[in-house]
Amino acid sequence: MKLSTKNIIYLATTEGISYLALFITMPLKYMYKISSPNKIVGLLHGLLFIAYILAIFIYARKSKLPFIKEIKAYLASLIPFGTFFITSNYLTEHGFKK
Repeated sequence: MKLSTKNIIYLATTEGISYLALFITMPLKYMYKISSPNKIVGLLHGLLFIAYILAIFIYARKSKLPFIKEIKAYLASLIPFGTFFITSNYLTEHGFKK
């Protein structure tokens, strides 16, 4: 798979959506004792999170991205709505070329 900015933006967006989906499944698990949606969404989110981190790492090495920009891209995955902010304001404007 070719690692392009478009792929990273798509991956960041899907990782962000999976993170937000956890906010729906967590109450189902703890308030209503329905754990199966949380297991599925949690697994999916974990895989997408790892894929996002690896994609940023590979892209940063390939494009010689400054370290601080790389760190900001990593930190965005830990904050709700962070990957959406990164894709809309940061990836396309600061170092992630189309």
